[in-house]
Amino acid sequence: MTRGGYIYILTNYTNNVLYIGVTSELYFRIMEHKEKKYPTSFTSKYNCNKLVFYEYFTSIEEAIHREKQLKKWKRNWKITLIENFNPFWEDLTIKIIDY
Repeated sequence: MTRGGYIYILTNYTNNVLYIGVTSELYFRIMEHKEKKYPTSFTSKYNCNKLVFYEYFTSIEEAIHREKQLKKWKRNWKITLIENFNPFWEDLTIKIIDY
């Protein structure tokens, strides 16, 4: 059985730092970032705990491929992707509670 996966983008409260990650359990992974489960991580250091973008894939391999693709993108391309999905850069965590 193939397990699905998500790619996601987090930012900080000023929206000037972007972090791209991949997971099979989106809500629980976002909660780990918000609770700073790993205090020495990039997201903890730069206070990236606001979910501004996510995509679902039917396999984790597809999600990993997309993550690698997005990490190579120019910053302005990532910003356009976020703004098309979430124009006001709202924290989308509340919308993924059931994921």
